[in-house]
Amino acid sequence: MSLVINEEFLQQIELLQILIKNNVAGLFGGNHKSKTFGSSCEFSDYREYVAGDDITKIDWNAFARFDKLYLKLFLDERQMHTRIYIDASRSMGYGKGKKDEQALKLAAALAYLSVCEMDKVSIYVIRDRQVEEVVTNMLGKESYLNSIGKLNEITFDGDSYISEAILPSTVGYGDGTSVIISDFLTDNNYEDAIDHLAGKKRDILCIQVLSKEELNPKIRGKMHFFDSENTSRFYRKNINREIAQAYKKALEYATGRIGDYCAARGADYMLVSSEDALNDIFFNKLTVKGVIK
Repeated sequence: MSLVINEEFLQQIELLQILIKNNVAGLFGGNHKSKTFGSSCEFSDYREYVAGDDITKIDWNAFARFDKLYLKLFLDERQMHTRIYIDASRSMGYGKGKKDEQALKLAAALAYLSVCEMDKVSIYVIRDRQVEEVVTNMLGKESYLNSIGKLNEITFDGDSYISEAILPSTVGYGDGTSVIISDFLTDNNYEDAIDHLAGKKRDILCIQVLSKEELNPKIRGKMHFFDSENTSRFYRKNINREIAQAYKKALEYATGRIGDYCAARGADYMLVSSEDALNDIFFNKLTVKGVIK
């Protein structure tokens, strides 16, 4: 089996990074300031003084105006941490277009763009109800090149429970972007994970990867269908025009559901085909979404 993350692919994303650097203002909007408060020079907000606070941060002009002590709060310019979660369920291996390979390529490309911005990067797989570390705290291109090949060792099998896996895991508060790469074609809960990450003040990007067969099925006639994540479940259907139209509506509902949920939580969402080229994804889809500006 050929490696997904190989020398040719690494050359491709290096060129991609150069083109993006020359044409857009940074990764994910170029915002590399934490949403927590620290000691940088960029003013953010006020809060009332409480005993024990640093008196050098008191705004005396505000005191003269309101007869109350207020502290100036400044954005912390700490290093950002991009965390990428890959759904490693069996359904991600469905289709000739290789959803699993597209997921690995997207994770590797996003990781490379992040380390080029001097962000830390960690990549995990979601397997059953666990988040498993693949690569943690990559920093800089040398660390990336030494570690990213581990993505080739990821296997896609079984089920995944996105929320049950992510909620107990360690997540930094307001210190970067969380990316979830999945087909999101599941009855299992993923909404709580998005809520959890939003509550942690992280930027969120959900990438839904679907195969060409899922996006535009061509099958007709009597067919046997097997649940890709539970092969003991199967269905026999006569696929006619009405069934095909019902499937299309169900697909629109599934993609609309995750897209609407992300929008309501201030998260970004993107639907990609397993056959989409990386250049098209990054220069068109991510730019249109405003993730890269």
